[in-house]
Amino acid sequence: MFIPLHDAVELKYIRVQYVTIGIIVVNVLFWLFSTIASPEVVEHASLGLGFIPAVIFDYAALDPSLIIVPDDATFITYSFLHLDFWHLASNMLFLWVFGDNVEDALGHLKFLIFYLLCAAAGAALHGLVVPSSEGPLIGASGAISGVVAAYFLLHPRVRVWVLVLFRIPLPLPAFIPLALWIIQQFAMLVLDADGMVSWGAHVGGIIAGAILVLFMRRRGVPLFDRQLVTPKAVERKPDVPQVAAATE
Repeated sequence: MFIPLHDAVELKYIRVQYVTIGIIVVNVLFWLFSTIASPEVVEHASLGLGFIPAVIFDYAALDPSLIIVPDDATFITYSFLHLDFWHLASNMLFLWVFGDNVEDALGHLKFLIFYLLCAAAGAALHGLVVPSSEGPLIGASGAISGVVAAYFLLHPRVRVWVLVLFRIPLPLPAFIPLALWIIQQFAMLVLDADGMVSWGAHVGGIIAGAILVLFMRRRGVPLFDRQLVTPKAVERKPDVPQVAAATE
């Protein structure tokens, strides 16, 4: 529907979005490894690190030779694997545009926790939607959806440059493309629950992100671009001359 390009929100509490950059780097490193590894190794990683609902809910068991991490860890590890370059690029672009301001609002450590919790929530809802699925869920979409939901609540009125229909650049208030995107995820969960895209992971991330940002944001950080303090102009009496002191 749209591709985000740039927003106009400056960082207020942090100088650099270290966690956002770090997450992007880790995802890119995992993808680069997948490009040089053999197909067998890539498949092993997908099964061993991907989130498999049937394994989590005991409908099936993973061959012991394929186990890389405990089952519960796959609620998070799946989010660092991607199917191909475009899968990676789209997720990382959303994270780059929106993640820095959410990290700014939460702080570095809280943002990392927030991101991982959104990933876990995405996996959980995906599992509830297709509990007997033996296919591994991979991709950062659940976590990214949480970031988008948090940004939507924090900065709905800022201007965001987006490519509408993937070709028309427009500066729009953030709530327009983000609201449409969020509505699409819920609609597709109903219309295409068994499709190739895990809409359940997206919706799970959205719900988690919207709830978590309410409690995890810094004290004093407003929602919906509200300013807690509106500075007033200093009034000066016109009949009182301004005197500058001088020394000889």
